[in-house]
Amino acid sequence: MPRTMIVTSALPYANGSIHLGHMVEHIQTDIWVRHQRMNGHTVHYLCADDTHGTPVMLAANQLGISPEQMIEKARQEHMKDFTGFLIDHDLYYSTHTPETEAFAKDIYLTLKQAGLIDVKPIEQLFDPEKEMFLPDRFIKGECPRCHAKDQYGDNCEVCGASYSPTELIQPVSAISGATPIKKTSEHYFFKLKECESFLRQWTRSGTIPEEAANKLEEWFKSGLTDWDISRDKPYFGFEIPDAPGKYFYVWLDAPIGYIGTFKKFADTKGLPFWDYWKADSTTELYHFIGKDILYFHSLFWPAMLYAANLRTPTRLFVHGFLTVNGQKMSKSRGSFITAQSYLKHLNPESLRYYFAAKMNSSMDDIDLNLDDFTNRVNSDLVGKFINIASRTSGFITKRFNGKLATGFDELALPIIDRFYTEALTIKTLFEEREFAKAIREIMALADLANQYIDQQKPWELAKDQKHLNLLHQVCTSCLEMFRCLSIYLKPVLPKLTQQVETFLKLSPLMWKHLDKKYAINACDILPYHHLISRIETKQIEELQSESKSSLIDKTNQDHHFPPLSETIGIDDFSKIDLRVAKIIDAVTIPEADKLLKLTLDLGFEQRTVFAGIKSQYQSEQLVGRLTVMVANLSPRKMRFGESQGMVLAAGDGNTIYLLSPDSGAKPGMKIK
Repeated sequence: MPRTMIVTSALPYANGSIHLGHMVEHIQTDIWVRHQRMNGHTVHYLCADDTHGTPVMLAANQLGISPEQMIEKARQEHMKDFTGFLIDHDLYYSTHTPETEAFAKDIYLTLKQAGLIDVKPIEQLFDPEKEMFLPDRFIKGECPRCHAKDQYGDNCEVCGASYSPTELIQPVSAISGATPIKKTSEHYFFKLKECESFLRQWTRSGTIPEEAANKLEEWFKSGLTDWDISRDKPYFGFEIPDAPGKYFYVWLDAPIGYIGTFKKFADTKGLPFWDYWKADSTTELYHFIGKDILYFHSLFWPAMLYAANLRTPTRLFVHGFLTVNGQKMSKSRGSFITAQSYLKHLNPESLRYYFAAKMNSSMDDIDLNLDDFTNRVNSDLVGKFINIASRTSGFITKRFNGKLATGFDELALPIIDRFYTEALTIKTLFEEREFAKAIREIMALADLANQYIDQQKPWELAKDQKHLNLLHQVCTSCLEMFRCLSIYLKPVLPKLTQQVETFLKLSPLMWKHLDKKYAINACDILPYHHLISRIETKQIEELQSESKSSLIDKTNQDHHFPPLSETIGIDDFSKIDLRVAKIIDAVTIPEADKLLKLTLDLGFEQRTVFAGIKSQYQSEQLVGRLTVMVANLSPRKMRFGESQGMVLAAGDGNTIYLLSPDSGAKPGMKIK
């Protein structure tokens, strides 16, 4: 039965470039959407820029333009990037639109009428110079737990502690450098707790992955709390009805942007909007999101929709993060790669293929290993897939005037039949977003085709006139296998497949064409032209070099580095005992977002240290590495045990790096 679906990718923030981390989600979504369309289903694929909040307001102010000008410029750049990667949105819009504003206010008023909005005073830090309340990430200060300097207003990257911004010691505004003051303001809250019964049922109904549902169970046990949905002026966003100077928090109106974007699309296409968004709609709604925004999409968003008597999502498809060469994307290492930088050097379909070969339906992170990327694309796409056409089509053009044989080689018949019969398995894998398994099955078929070519040796058959009929059948058989592989790869490689359709003179390929009645016997084809190039090592080197150099200046602009600490004397410094230590074990702490438990060998004894470096390092990468620690720091009790010192690390606000001595250093050596 034909299905009708709304499919969305999470909304990229307007204050930043599209990078390869974004492309994980958009490529995954686009492949799934193209698969559905090849099945004959109706899919409306929508996305938009997330535009509101303090960072956008401040960035626009720094540029000397209005927020509206800045977000439109960003939207145009983002659309260009997505188009470059062949992402086929039906509409790429914005959350700063009349449609989203109208729905945000309507939903809010419905919640208010239902008694789900509360107003209460909260104490916040206020910048007296900029005359604005400060979001957590725009406050820096000393951690109230471990006393590490230069920590954000919500958590410490060194010890992993969470706290209120008002608990920071000697807080500083990251906007002006002024010392913030405490100030009370009335805020508006959504009573999430009152939706708990619905949420418990909804999250266990198959709408989200089981591993995500298990994570939510922890939040239910700790108790749902009211959600602060307001921000004070100055703020770039929508003003709350009947609340002058109060604005909707960006995370309230951002998901409502899905509705606003569809309203714009429906009005443009003449679609019956409410048939898609009423509570009992039979249309399917799917959100592709990263695991970092699971909380908002699996609790606040469905609760708002349910309370406002609107339809809730059919499924949330949740994916993990992207690492590059086994580590978090890094500007300094040249692995923080923007979409624009990639497109200057490499074919977008190479990345689409590589991501597909790594993607599954879980929330696991995926890694872009640049050496493996090069080898996989060159081996699979060039050496296996395209190789079939390049090794056989020339004979059809030169010996048979571009016309295929009327039948297949008998030895090829069982192989071609397998290409048809694998359709159900591979289509099911695409449906279930098990793309990596699908790619393995497809490449196994490509191997069969290449083995058949090696067995029949068309180049040898071409040498003898009496074998021309068999040569004709062999090459025709190979191109039929190539046609089937092109159908299987079409969701992943849409542009390349379009070239194949032109080359073989085919109408747009669909899943239904994986059948012998659509076989390409006795058809005319065009001369073969080069379809895809090998990736060269030089291209990767140039990409990394550009990614590293082009972002150095931007890195300095993006971070508000704190002023130097007050001067100390040599006597103060001499009190610190810095020692070389070898990491002999590193363990992840599931309950802590930032902490790793390190066991350190000092040469003469072992120590346990909890370090806030989980965002940058995987535990197995650290074992055997040398680092530097403060060996005479007083032990401190933490929720997870006693930390017996501190390892030294450097951070820029986005990343954090362990300090390491040069090679030759030994555990226990004192830093002088």
